[in-house]
Amino acid sequence: MPVDEELREMARYFYTIKDIRRLRILVALAEDGEMTVTQLAHTLHISQPLVSFHLRPLRLLDLVQVRRAGREVYCSVNLPEIQHRHVELVKMLTEAVSSGD
Repeated sequence: MPVDEELREMARYFYTIKDIRRLRILVALAEDGEMTVTQLAHTLHISQPLVSFHLRPLRLLDLVQVRRAGREVYCSVNLPEIQHRHVELVKMLTEAVSSGD
C-alpha cells in the first residue's frame, strides 16, 4: 500500500488539474509550445489575472514551466512531469492489484 504522503501528492495533482480552465491552459500550451500570459488570456478569452490565478497551482506542481524575458512571462507545459505522474498512478494501481492476488 502506498504511504499517505504519496497518496496526498497524487490527490493534490488531480485536484489541481480538475478545473476545466487549467486543462484548457495545458492544452493551449501543448498546442503552441510556449505562450505569454497575455497570449493565453487572449486565446482562452479570460482575463489575465484569471490566467495568472490558474497558472499558480500548475506552476507549484511543476506542470507548467515559466521563463521571464523582461516584463513578459512565457509559459510552457511540462509534459514529462505530467507523464511521470500518470505513470506513477498506473504503477500504484498495478501494485495494488498485484498485492491483492
